[in-house]
Amino acid sequence: MREQPRMDRRHLVKGLLATGAVTLTGAGCAESGASTGTGKISVGQVSQSIAFFPLFIATEKGYFKDEGVTFGDPPILGTGAKVAAALKSGSIELGGSVMTDVLKLSAIQSDIRLVADLVDRYYIDIITGKDFKGAAADATLDERIKSLQGQKIGITGPGSGTEALVIYLFDKVGLDSKKDAQLVNLGSEPSAALGALKGGQVDALSFAQPLGQQAEGTGVGTLYISPARGDIPGLVEVSHGVIFTTQGILKDKAKEIAAFQRALVRAKKDIHGNDTAGVKKLLAEYRSGLPDTTLDALIPLLKSEIPTTNAFKRSSFDTAVAFHRSAGLITEDPDYDQLVPANLRAT
Repeated sequence: MREQPRMDRRHLVKGLLATGAVTLTGAGCAESGASTGTGKISVGQVSQSIAFFPLFIATEKGYFKDEGVTFGDPPILGTGAKVAAALKSGSIELGGSVMTDVLKLSAIQSDIRLVADLVDRYYIDIITGKDFKGAAADATLDERIKSLQGQKIGITGPGSGTEALVIYLFDKVGLDSKKDAQLVNLGSEPSAALGALKGGQVDALSFAQPLGQQAEGTGVGTLYISPARGDIPGLVEVSHGVIFTTQGILKDKAKEIAAFQRALVRAKKDIHGNDTAGVKKLLAEYRSGLPDTTLDALIPLLKSEIPTTNAFKRSSFDTAVAFHRSAGLITEDPDYDQLVPANLRAT
């Protein structure tokens, strides 16, 4: 049951969205080892994908407050580039996005650090419209990729994880996504992307979950290529949805970030727990308008993709690096031991 003051905080947060940051505040919690101060920190996220569902759970169930911080609705910044820019400018202290942005940013800014692994799968899918003319959804991967040649493909924006997947797939069959397709920048708003697919402005989408499940559930499109489903060999377990910051913030806000991390773990354990009905109810609130069948399909998906800890497996990190190098988005391998703090390293 929500606390009575929460709606007031929500209205306050929404009034602050235009500033590009939301403040986390809260009293300390001695029993959990949280900060005994006010615990202020600011956060922003790229979209309202499934990666950030644990943050929503932790907010709704009061876990952030329990651990020493309270957490309002974060601003949705739309692209990873904007999340990175907000972090660099100091308007946010924690950024929620994908490894694409972390790896690219770390190549030019050596103080970037990871804070939490949110999704250990590449959770962006290729979704085709109902009038798409190409290989069937059960055709070989190469046949499906070649069917995207010459098509208009909606992505969130240049340099994004959505573009990275298209680049990677086209390169796999000897095509160049910049020459052999028309990439259309749609931003991160799911309803706009679905509208573009339904209205024929694009033939396909490269978009984060749960858009593919929503497209199928509403009859708008087909989940055509899904790395998380196992459609792309070698791209199954991969660090993708993440929270990141800088070394300076990690040091200055050590207690607040530790509290933030503890709250996330509690939310993740809820997702993996036995209260499926409770998780489904929260998911329906998080992404209102999803059909009931889509919600049911997402629950087991969340359990398979969202880890129970914040740690980064070395194998998943290395897969992410190899993927982005193959897509031409990075030229050098980043240092795992530099990007991943010691307490978040896992074999």
